[in-house]
Amino acid sequence: MKTLLSSALLIASVSFASHAADYVIDTSGAHASINFKVQHLGYSWLTGRFNDFEGKFSFDDNNIENATISVTINTASLDSNHTKRDEHLRSDDFLATDKFPQATFVSKSIEQNGDNLKVTGDFTLRGITKELVIDAEKIGEGADPWGGYRAGFMGETQFKLADYGIDYDLGPASQTVYLSLHVEGIKQ
Repeated sequence: MKTLLSSALLIASVSFASHAADYVIDTSGAHASINFKVQHLGYSWLTGRFNDFEGKFSFDDNNIENATISVTINTASLDSNHTKRDEHLRSDDFLATDKFPQATFVSKSIEQNGDNLKVTGDFTLRGITKELVIDAEKIGEGADPWGGYRAGFMGETQFKLADYGIDYDLGPASQTVYLSLHVEGIKQ
């Protein structure tokens, strides 16, 4: 009887346990983007994106604290829609893509913050790793028309160029980079 009761409790706990789903970020279908903006001399906004990146995340609405995300960015894929400027941004003055071909983000914690999420992780750029906080929002999740299941999020964060060894002076208004992230993942 004791064994039967123990088995029943084990089955019940497994049945009601919530498991995180694993997703791959859909970059091949162009359903994800990493965009940036920075002020140009304090007069206008320079905008751009990274065209080549990959990542994955694990997420369960019932256990948000166990969620994880990791992203790797090909820094040479920077695209500001201006060839000469992109060459300069890839140079040692900024991203030094020859020496540092990748930037990465790996989450350390994810917390519910009202209707939003606070994603804290390590962001590595130019070989320098600093903690970065992303304010995120779940957009939605559900079945897709191809028989799969997807979940989507957006997030925003910012960082100082100087924190990552970039000291090219374009004036005080141009020292902060703002990132806007749009992520759609395909459940594995």
